Amino acid sequence: MHRRIALAVLAAVVALAGWWAFSAERAPDRTVGLFTSLPIVWNEADDIKDMIDPPAAPHWARAVLESKGKVIALDTLLQLEQVDLLVVAQPRPLVPEENLALDAWLRAGGHLLMFVDPLLTQESAFALGDRRRPQDVALVSPILARWGLELQFDDRQPGGLRESAGEGLPINLAGTFKAIPGGHEANCVIARDGLIARCGIGQGQATLVADAALLEPEADGDRRAVQLQRLLEGAMAQ
Repeated sequence: MHRRIALAVLAAVVALAGWWAFSAERAPDRTVGLFTSLPIVWNEADDIKDMIDPPAAPHWARAVLESKGKVIALDTLLQLEQVDLLVVAQPRPLVPEENLALDAWLRAGGHLLMFVDPLLTQESAFALGDRRRPQDVALVSPILARWGLELQFDDRQPGGLRESAGEGLPINLAGTFKAIPGGHEANCVIARDGLIARCGIGQGQATLVADAALLEPEADGDRRAVQLQRLLEGAMAQ
């Protein structure tokens, strides 16, 4: 009898531990900052009301980000003190103060996943030149140069969605990273195909991807969700 009771208690403890591990994975005590021009947490719309209304079909990436913590949409990189994990995806051009703030936050122990696309292929409801349109070209050369990186683009490459050779990510007119002199205490390892750079910057870590096609709202969102999860976990585990 005592043996059966002990086994039952042990089974309950194991079950509780499994539930706790699952809950911790789904809702960790973590703040995820999202700084992006892509319509991941809002709609592409003409006015503010339609932009912030709940979308009929939420972007698949939002649920992935929310599984890592409380997601906060950022409109500036000047206040990162409460951010544990920062996701920057095709950002608008950064002002000098934002470059300094991002670098300082990383060096103090921050974790960054950054998508910088030299030629965004995601469709938009707005025409070229419209300020409501996602950033077509990532203009982040100053901060990349500080980390000893340069974003390059081969305009001779064929267009169209394909899979990267090294990481198996969907890419379309992707860029490549190249190491350049002058990285300020940044130690970057660039993937063989140049698509991803993983950098130790001070006490922090950054994973950078030279394309943003992964974040398109495509029908194969389940597969993309797994790939984004892998990138996020890599950025947090470094």
